[in-house]
Amino acid sequence: MASPIPFRRVAIIGTGLIGGSFALALRQQFPHLSLVGFSRSGSAARALVRGAIDEAAPDLASAVRGADLVYMALPIGATMEALSTIANSAEPHALVTDAGSTKSAICQAARERFHTGALFLGGHPMAGKEQSGIDRAEPELFRDAPYVLMGVEQTADRRAKHFQEVVRAIGARPVWCDPDTHDWAVGIVSHLPQLVAIALARVVENETDETGLPLSLAGPGLHDTLRLAGSPYRVWRDILLTNTDNVSRALDRLSQTIEYLRMNLTSKDLEQEFAGANQLYQQLRRPP
Repeated sequence: MASPIPFRRVAIIGTGLIGGSFALALRQQFPHLSLVGFSRSGSAARALVRGAIDEAAPDLASAVRGADLVYMALPIGATMEALSTIANSAEPHALVTDAGSTKSAICQAARERFHTGALFLGGHPMAGKEQSGIDRAEPELFRDAPYVLMGVEQTADRRAKHFQEVVRAIGARPVWCDPDTHDWAVGIVSHLPQLVAIALARVVENETDETGLPLSLAGPGLHDTLRLAGSPYRVWRDILLTNTDNVSRALDRLSQTIEYLRMNLTSKDLEQEFAGANQLYQQLRRPP
């Protein structure tokens, strides 16, 4: 059990994979917390059955009122739509944070709505699964994963520092960053891999003939490479809309690299490319 924190009542806005997993992680580490959930999709009722929350609120405003910590686990567009209601309903001492996959647009919208009282802290847990939903939520989802927080740790508000302790308690690694830098970085290490998986799936699908070849010869390598292709477009629509420039630049860099590989298919220079890729892979496998 983690050390006590000043939060007593937590509102989980969006009780799907991320919100549900966060609630379950809190339940595991801080059993004294009171957890209320709200979801327009109806998943809060399922979260209640799973024991992730103590009560399901009938609307957004009532979920937020009385909460010391408000955790928004919604799609990016829905997050920005909900900010006004939350800013108007949150307790003056509360911390409001989100889990959106892009940060510049959300943080700008929050700056326009949070002026005094409740503090908004942008956040992004670098964890998830290719399929979403409360039924796939688990308390260990964030363990050993980077959890990006917007700002500078040394000058952060005490409420933000308390949330950093929550992040550590659920097993994640806090990383402080500014929104623009975050969006550039995830455009390369998160959004680009997703689109690469989609592109590869399209190539395989288009090349597969009526006999089932070449797909019928696929082994575990293709399956592993295409894991991200299982993620639905509804999850990615807002991400791509709010990080278009960074993703476009990442795709340009990928296109340049693919062209280099194509031009050097018969060259021993590719050995260096394989060596560099192998080294990066081993670096990712090592614990932080």
